Amino acid sequence: MSGLAKGQKFGKTALKVIASSIRKGNVIEQDGKLYVVLSAENIHPGKGTPVSQIEMRRIGDGVKVSERYKTTDQVEKATVEDRNFNYLYEDADGFHFMNAETYDQVQVSKEIVGSAAPYLQENMTVKLSMHDLNPVAIQLPQRATLEVVETEPVTKGQTASSSYKPAILSNGVRTSVPPHIGTGTRIVVMTEDGSYVERAKD
Repeated sequence: MSGLAKGQKFGKTALKVIASSIRKGNVIEQDGKLYVVLSAENIHPGKGTPVSQIEMRRIGDGVKVSERYKTTDQVEKATVEDRNFNYLYEDADGFHFMNAETYDQVQVSKEIVGSAAPYLQENMTVKLSMHDLNPVAIQLPQRATLEVVETEPVTKGQTASSSYKPAILSNGVRTSVPPHIGTGTRIVVMTEDGSYVERAKD
């Protein structure tokens, strides 16, 4: 007897949680495969059963899947450990990070990094979610400082309250900035969607 509880598989670490508690960045296990959650939304129709609409990406091959659960359905949430890593560099194989404490290096595929890629800056500290020593999801710092490389010139007499104008950042991401921000200005943006926060203080 191995002493394991009945029905418990050795080495498997999944926890049953209700679908409505699933959040972006969680890793869930379905049919023996792992998926990272891209977005999770609880929908309460006027009549009928509330549902959780979960968009996820299969970790093995990067395929996106959209699932709808009842909010009370049980979903297997895989146990992942979040650890801090520093970004080193990108090459043809993917993105390379180093654990600052152990100096272990890990390689993260382009599928997993996804839309976070343009924001990675050398030595930036990110959180990698590790499942059995494999990185399955990445969390960037909430904000990044980047330079505006292209935007319409500042026009005189424009008030700060008028509408934002399109701009391109030094990482290639398109965003919108207030009228008074000109080319060459360093600004702080939210890494989740590239939205403008403020002019950089440095």
